[in-house]
Amino acid sequence: MYHKKKENHKLKIVTVDGAQESRFPALVVRTGRKCQKRFATFFTDNLRNANTRQAYLRAATNFFDWCEQRNLEIAIIESFHVSAYIEQLMAQRSVSTVKQHLAAIRMLFDWLVVGQIVGVNPAHAVRGPRHVVSEGTTPILDKEQMQSLLSSIDTDNVIGLRDRALVALMTATFGRIQASLNMNVCDYYDDGKNWSIKLNEKNGKTIVMPVQHKLEEYLDSYIASFKSSGTKIISKQPLPLFRSVRGRSLQLTSRRMSRQDAWRMIKRRTAAAGISQRITSHSFRGTGITNYLENGGSLLDAQRMAGHSDPRTTRLYDRRNQRITRGEVERITILG
Repeated sequence: MYHKKKENHKLKIVTVDGAQESRFPALVVRTGRKCQKRFATFFTDNLRNANTRQAYLRAATNFFDWCEQRNLEIAIIESFHVSAYIEQLMAQRSVSTVKQHLAAIRMLFDWLVVGQIVGVNPAHAVRGPRHVVSEGTTPILDKEQMQSLLSSIDTDNVIGLRDRALVALMTATFGRIQASLNMNVCDYYDDGKNWSIKLNEKNGKTIVMPVQHKLEEYLDSYIASFKSSGTKIISKQPLPLFRSVRGRSLQLTSRRMSRQDAWRMIKRRTAAAGISQRITSHSFRGTGITNYLENGGSLLDAQRMAGHSDPRTTRLYDRRNQRITRGEVERITILG
């Protein structure tokens, strides 16, 4: 599940999903090989979600680097050290980031306690900042912005067709970016009644739903552009649906698009459409859910389509009640 290798006498870990290598923190190295192995297995054995794994690795590394600067060793870290780190972090980062860092530190030390690396968890009694979320903060697009974005994409080439299909997919299925990029050609298929989409979302959830008619058109055009036939293709081979580009050749490779590829594409496409908001891949999920609810969709069905376990999570994406019109603010007449 993990392996270690020497390079300039420093150990590295390679995460199970082939993510970027990261050096062991100096504190972990000095504590010994047993600690190094336990540290590595926390990320490879204990965390299944790749995004969580990377975020927790950053959090743990930052904390141990902070301890290193104060000449602390793992065995002597106490709760007030963790509290001091959290206090400093609160002045620099958002509340949600601070809570994530504390959760990572607490879970890692639990893992080290079970592995008999340390006797107690110094983060166990440390309280994080209070954080109550009732409204989502991810920027979303309204109908005019979405249509402007889609129409601004040049679809005379396969790259434009790919980008339009990916944006439409995330919006019309409420799909997360990783689930969308992980789709294979065979995950778009004829179920005997409709053309359907299968998304493998996080926490092992599989979402299957019919394809919205406009999305079907976009997917057909995209698939036809890199296949010899213009008809829908059903393949049992794990052929990536959304593929990377070979340089500036406007030709697709056989490799799957990465999250970084998608992020660069979104920045480029939104800028070209004149959209000044900082749109992310998650914005399309919120855009789709809000539009669905505006058109009479039910919160329960939106929850099922989005793969949320709790309807309160789905409500964070519902921006219908967050929009304040110009007419409302003009009711404030005291300024003249």
